Amino acid sequence: MTDVLAAEWHKLRSVRSTYYTLGVAVGGILLGAAIAWSAAAAFDGAPPERRTGGSISNIEEVIVMFPQLCLGILGVLAITSEYATGTIATSLMAVPRRWPVLAAKAAILAGLAAITGPLVVFATYFVSRSVIGGRFSGAYLTPVADRMPVLALTGLSVVAFALVGLGLATILRSTAGAIVILVGLLYVGPMVVGNLPAPWSERLGSVMLPGLPRQIAGQPDAHSVYGSLLSPAGAVAVMLAYVVLPLVAGTLLLRRRDV
Repeated sequence: MTDVLAAEWHKLRSVRSTYYTLGVAVGGILLGAAIAWSAAAAFDGAPPERRTGGSISNIEEVIVMFPQLCLGILGVLAITSEYATGTIATSLMAVPRRWPVLAAKAAILAGLAAITGPLVVFATYFVSRSVIGGRFSGAYLTPVADRMPVLALTGLSVVAFALVGLGLATILRSTAGAIVILVGLLYVGPMVVGNLPAPWSERLGSVMLPGLPRQIAGQPDAHSVYGSLLSPAGAVAVMLAYVVLPLVAGTLLLRRRDV
């Protein structure tokens, strides 16, 4: 298994798309800083009566969409690029049992996502906290320890997106198809669900993948488009289902069908 891991790591770091996607993901920190600076400038330029009622969303929870999508796309490319070039046949000839190939890809992707996601989330949070200070009724003055569970889980949610991308791509063997589904999970689905009538918006919003980290932490956002019906254990179970089901289906298909 060690040799398979080394081979998959070599494949991933030898292609430029890996560096492009990671660069865009980390570049989200700069966008977060720009948003924080713009929000602070707008607050300072507003009249006193508007400052009193002003509010701001958690910038890091918006910026995390960058690494979520980027690492999801990297998960897709990790296997569809081999189908496109035909090198998947060589990989599976070298590892006839097949499942270790997918397991190694998943492990490498999970490691990269576990570094990139928290890096972007924590860096964006601390930059935003520094820039915004006590503005917006002290929205960023909450003790760091109180924010830590949500920040950590939001950052680690990037791992789920990377593995979902890998699983979907293994099932579909299509870069475009897998990315379309990822975009649906991250952007389109929440927008549609948020506009549904009650109680469906709350029910379906509770099982949307981007809304699970706060429910796992036990700190749902009342102003979010996502629901808050799940217990922490229930939210963990739903997130595991998002990750495990595509990977299991992909493994079965990888073992049974021709490449």
